[in-house]
Amino acid sequence: MNYYFKVLKNYATFNGRAIRSEYWYFVLFNLIFGILAVVLDNALGLAVEDFGYGLIYALYTIAVFIPGLAVTVRRLHDVGKSGWMLLIILIPLIGALWILVLLCMDSQLGTNKWGPNEKD
Repeated sequence: MNYYFKVLKNYATFNGRAIRSEYWYFVLFNLIFGILAVVLDNALGLAVEDFGYGLIYALYTIAVFIPGLAVTVRRLHDVGKSGWMLLIILIPLIGALWILVLLCMDSQLGTNKWGPNEKD
């Protein structure tokens, strides 16, 4: 949970590095909170009938979009890739798979051009 708050504190910090656990814990808690927002939308009757989610989920998604993008860029920096590499996701199927592989890789050892390795 600390990693989730760490990502939110670094709201729009696109420089530096994010270790694997920081990124994946953010993804895990983001998924949990997203599901809770959908449940709340449905329980309170705020869900749009055709979509299944509503105002609470939409506000949550908007609120965590920039931190999610920033931590993903920092994660790519940690494996030695530019944040612009995220645009490869625009290539159908292959792009998404390649980004997933990069996000699962271990940190680049030592210092790279985006900063020192937090794991060292």
